[in-house]
Amino acid sequence: MSTSVPAESGLLTEARLASGPAEVFVRIAQGPGLRHEMDHFDAFLAVDLAHTVMLVERSILTGAQGAAILGVLRDIRARGRGGLDADPQRGSFLLQVEAELARRLGEDVGGRMHTGRSRIDQGATVRRLHTRCGVLPAMARLLGLRAAVLALAGRHRRTLMPGYTHMQHAQPWILGHYLHSMAVRLDEDFHRLVESYARLNLSPLGAVGLAGTSWPIDRDRTAALLGFSGLVENSRLAREAWYAADVVAALSFVMATLNDIATDFHVWSSWEFGLVETDDAFCGTSSIFPQKKNPSALEAIKKESGAATQWLAQAMTTFRGEGSGDQAIRELSMLDDAVASTDGMLELATALVDTLIVHEARMREVASGNWSTASNLADALVRDAGLSYRQSHHVVARLVRLCLQRKLPPQRAGAAELDEAGRQTIGRALGLSDAAVQEALDADAFVRTRVTRGSLAPAEIDRMLAEAAAELEADRGWLRAEEARIAAAAKALDEAVDRVIAS
Repeated sequence: MSTSVPAESGLLTEARLASGPAEVFVRIAQGPGLRHEMDHFDAFLAVDLAHTVMLVERSILTGAQGAAILGVLRDIRARGRGGLDADPQRGSFLLQVEAELARRLGEDVGGRMHTGRSRIDQGATVRRLHTRCGVLPAMARLLGLRAAVLALAGRHRRTLMPGYTHMQHAQPWILGHYLHSMAVRLDEDFHRLVESYARLNLSPLGAVGLAGTSWPIDRDRTAALLGFSGLVENSRLAREAWYAADVVAALSFVMATLNDIATDFHVWSSWEFGLVETDDAFCGTSSIFPQKKNPSALEAIKKESGAATQWLAQAMTTFRGEGSGDQAIRELSMLDDAVASTDGMLELATALVDTLIVHEARMREVASGNWSTASNLADALVRDAGLSYRQSHHVVARLVRLCLQRKLPPQRAGAAELDEAGRQTIGRALGLSDAAVQEALDADAFVRTRVTRGSLAPAEIDRMLAEAAAELEADRGWLRAEEARIAAAAKALDEAVDRVIAS
């Protein structure tokens, strides 16, 4: 049977409840909850400072009261989380700070900081601030990976490689074209984060518990001091945390892109493919197989990406009952982990891309050796022999079959084999020359003859890479501006605190 901790002066619960919190409740729920809130230390102090400044500016607190409270808050912030005497019996971080204020200033002054707000809007604001502090660096990491991918694409804008569908050779490809496609994915991922950030970076502070307050507070002022771009205006919605689902959804898309890149490199680095190789610094080896070079960093990214597929589902499940006002449902416990995981995997992926070893000769050898240009020969038959594409498809498919039976590589297929395939499928020879057949089957010629927008054509790859570089720079500009705006808000908050203390 649980035993209760005796109520003692200063506990929020003792005026309303007949006993203090049960030991098991403190140990299992309040203690871990407080430790989690302590990870949000800086955000809690920023919210307290901004709210107190606003209370003074609105004459809800006197200058002397505000200066005293702000002085203690600054001292708590300067000493760091280790300097706060936190006791889980008191409950949440708010109550730890209030206890310190009461100890140093007396309850009459220290207890005034919470005027015009609730633990609901305070906590919601803290969580948004803390998440923002994690998301922006992750977005910077994403831009760094895009830059690394585009740099590698630029170095391999002419590197021939095989292209696959169903894990079988389909057509010749260019490594720079593949890498550009992944840069586009990362660009889309960045803009999903920008969109979710717009909903994250709104201030709930001042919404209070549910219906607002009778105190003449200035919500816009605290939002500005904390670097928010606007308000969660409806006071009921301020307590909700659906923005967290928005954020983890965007992060899960980032992880999906990382998974695809890691999976491709993982497959291509096997001995059977031999197209790329990860640097030794990102590999492991075997305790039993002396020859092994295991792409361990790629596997780490794939592992973390697997967990990310559940992030949105977990958020949606957690928030399913938020409309009831349940306290615990307002917070997504794995949000911080999702942000940290994404940030870490982006950093690791960038290092992998920066050091990736590309075996260009092997890529060219494989791209040229397994009939990946067959569709180009089919197109040539449509143009030069008057066939429909379906007829030409049948002819070329039979040509491939005949040559494989006779162990003839594409480089040795000629007009005789093509005419034989034509007679077997459509009842007539095609009349192309050996030179025309070989030109149609040449991988480099395949690349040169692409004419459509977004294709492998050298000019198209150059255009797309140039545009991707410009888009990357524009996104860097957005991030620099947002970081500068938040830094300016932090400076404005410190200056406002100075003014109150000096007055």
